Amino acid sequence: MLLVASSCWPKKLLSWLLGLLKHKPKAMGAFLDKPRTEKHNLHAEGNGLRYGLSSMQGWRVEMEDAHTAVLGLPGPGMTDWSFFAVYDGHAGSRVANYCSKHLLDSASDSPTLIPPSVETVKSGIRTGFLKIDEHMRSFSDLRNGMDRSGSTAVGILLSPDLFFFINCGDSRAVLYRNSHVCFSTLDHKPCNPRERERIQNAGGSVMIQRVNGSLAVSRALGDFDYKCVDGKGPTEQLVSPEPEVFEMVRAPEQDQFVILACDGIWDVMSNEELCEFVKSRLEVSDDLERVCNEVVDTCLHKGSRDNMSVVLVCLPNAPKVSEEAVRKDAELNKYLESRVEGESGWRKITNFYCASVCPRLPPSLSVSDVHSFPQMYLYVFCLHFSSPRLSHIWPLPSLLLSAVLG
Repeated sequence: MLLVASSCWPKKLLSWLLGLLKHKPKAMGAFLDKPRTEKHNLHAEGNGLRYGLSSMQGWRVEMEDAHTAVLGLPGPGMTDWSFFAVYDGHAGSRVANYCSKHLLDSASDSPTLIPPSVETVKSGIRTGFLKIDEHMRSFSDLRNGMDRSGSTAVGILLSPDLFFFINCGDSRAVLYRNSHVCFSTLDHKPCNPRERERIQNAGGSVMIQRVNGSLAVSRALGDFDYKCVDGKGPTEQLVSPEPEVFEMVRAPEQDQFVILACDGIWDVMSNEELCEFVKSRLEVSDDLERVCNEVVDTCLHKGSRDNMSVVLVCLPNAPKVSEEAVRKDAELNKYLESRVEGESGWRKITNFYCASVCPRLPPSLSVSDVHSFPQMYLYVFCLHFSSPRLSHIWPLPSLLLSAVLG
């Protein structure tokens, strides 16, 4: 029926529909009946920094995120270097998992990386991305189309003097310096002029802000269905594996922390919101795993439907636990606990917040639906973080978090 009616359809629309039929990804966009909230955590310290990470499957049917965290790189003169990365897989986890284990080796094995200098490091990273992408093309399941997965990659390589921010796709890295977001990587989206030009030069199109109406990122590792245009090099294809690499001189007295996260985090929190949130939590707790867990829990309750992964790298000038912040956190916990006394207490709390802020509830939850204590805590929890006025007065109350998580 589709072919019979196709003669009167616009050519681009027909091409898009046929492309969707051909490249339908495995379980992409499929959701569970309820989110999986178990978390994977890591933390360590060395080379003058501390890091923590958290990842959660959330509403997705499969966990497709992966990560890398290495303190001290192999190779001459690089033991005081560190590397962190987040990989956001799509249409499967194959590419993300492989890159999390081998991308660093692919880059550090490049002869252009040693001896390290700004240009040799940037060239080595780029070469490593192209090399691992070409190597994965030889895998039988990726070559024959049995596995059509791909992955974004965002990372940071730290030397004693420099940051190298690395990005391929729409995951993101931010640097918090002097209590401000001073740097952020740029998302590689098909609608960006430079990305659109490459896609169109390769014979593709950008429809509904996607490559050929299907893929939401314009740069990624894997995704070989979009890398088979004859006569075009690897960086000229519909989807490019080439990363952007930005170097920055470190400012030890000003640099506070770096956050790497997938779009499951950035979909519901801006750069500034996330950094202010992390700053406030670091003033209450120096447990980086806990802070990262609170990030993913907050994003889940703010409506994120994706896998969520975050890596927090704290530098020597990171915020320290403040007695005043701890006191205010405890005061708010105590105040809320004293107010929650049955239905009347719940009404007082919600009336207070509704009079102060514009409520932003999670999907399918409304004020009239919230009656039980866990739901009430979740409601106030979300209101607290949607209110700049309140979140600046008090950081996230640990009481609310523990109540939400049960």
